[in-house]
Amino acid sequence: MRFAMESALSELRRDSRSAEGAEGATSRFTGRRVHFIGIGGSGMSGLARMLLDSGAIISGSEPKANAQTIELTKRGVKVSRDQLGELLTRDIDLVVRTAAVRDNNPEFQAARAHGLKTVKYAELLGQVMQERLGVAIAGTHGKSTTTAMTAFALLKCGADPSFVVGGTVPQLGGGSRSGKGRAFVAEACEYDRSFHNLRPRVAVITNIEEDHLDCYKDIDEIIESFRAFARLVPADGLIITNGGDRRALKAVAGLVTPIQSVSIDQNTTWSTHVMGIESGRYRGEVRFQGKPVGMLRLAVAGEHNLCDATLAVAACTACGADPAKAAEALSEFTGVDRRMTEMGRYRDAIVVDDYGHHPTEIRTTLKALREKYSPRRLICVFQPHQASRTRLLLDDFSRSFVDADLTLIPEIYYVRDSDEERARICSADLVERINRNGQQALHIPSFDEILAHLKREAREGDVVVTMGAGTVWEVGRDLVAGH
Repeated sequence: MRFAMESALSELRRDSRSAEGAEGATSRFTGRRVHFIGIGGSGMSGLARMLLDSGAIISGSEPKANAQTIELTKRGVKVSRDQLGELLTRDIDLVVRTAAVRDNNPEFQAARAHGLKTVKYAELLGQVMQERLGVAIAGTHGKSTTTAMTAFALLKCGADPSFVVGGTVPQLGGGSRSGKGRAFVAEACEYDRSFHNLRPRVAVITNIEEDHLDCYKDIDEIIESFRAFARLVPADGLIITNGGDRRALKAVAGLVTPIQSVSIDQNTTWSTHVMGIESGRYRGEVRFQGKPVGMLRLAVAGEHNLCDATLAVAACTACGADPAKAAEALSEFTGVDRRMTEMGRYRDAIVVDDYGHHPTEIRTTLKALREKYSPRRLICVFQPHQASRTRLLLDDFSRSFVDADLTLIPEIYYVRDSDEERARICSADLVERINRNGQQALHIPSFDEILAHLKREAREGDVVVTMGAGTVWEVGRDLVAGH
């Protein structure tokens, strides 16, 4: 079966299959001097490698050496351990900083004093994307996994893509890569509207929910922000969206760019018909416009991963890959770090770690863990992430732990929270709401106290999951190590 999309996409597919890689293409960055403040991060180091391959002259700073900085140093990149600006000179064309680098950073101040042009990471990401077949993957949930799945399948299909994933992917050697192919797959974050800086030819929207209410007024403003992101895709590009998510559909309704919808067991452009579940791992037949095109046999648990995988197959097909081969490749995909990652055992209790920090993510992950392990007891250690998120989504959070037999909650991991915001909510408030809803929860303030509690309680047949975007993974690590 031929997968002829709109004729406007045919040129993109030829580009992605072309033997001439991105290295041989003319780039605006060739010969330019670019300095990265925080070059050791996954995204920043990935862009640095891509610019190196485009002929740019790269330097940077990173307080803590890591595998990324060591690799870049081997390629001739000068990397400073201090962020004082000692590598900055007036002939540098561009200085890039991460969102974590504030205006009062000494190196950023030095760049300003030299009169150098500065941009944030998201702006440079958009500029690099303009030169390639950009695939930007956005959504409240699942964007890291869908980005990783898309990159992994394209690699297996021989496309040699570049990619930037917002997490570590062991099978991909980290979270970023500079490939020789035309495709550039990037996670697109809605926080602070940073994804408005991107210039994709293919955009994917996994879902839309309330989150980041410290920078968005309400869900309508969030939907409008995703709509602005979708409008960045040109008329000869493609938008792929979750056909089972009414907010995602609302965000793209009426746009001139071609739209493909994706779902599980629904009548959409792409769909996967569930054919079996084994230990939480789904198997299904992928269909395009109702006709079978491949089989998904996932190694990762949860129906949400089946949806992400279907989105990834659609994205790979837009890049010129054969959908059957892309689907087959995903049977080998074992996941992003901190996504239901098995850490080890304690007294034959299985210890798992997960990044989930939103009510929907918590519900979805706990359900998937029950399907995968059928535990005697499911014990969740949840570290709330950000006071404003906890307060504004308190009711949703309180109903998210129905699949846990016991939930242990330490203090909130504060991020960007003012003193006033911190005073308005605490972990004990969440615990009280969870118990009021008929579930069992305990407020145990410190990790040491939680660790001691788990050592007393965990038994064979239990699953202990640490959840949150903060440092709660340390509890699982120490439990497995017997500390």
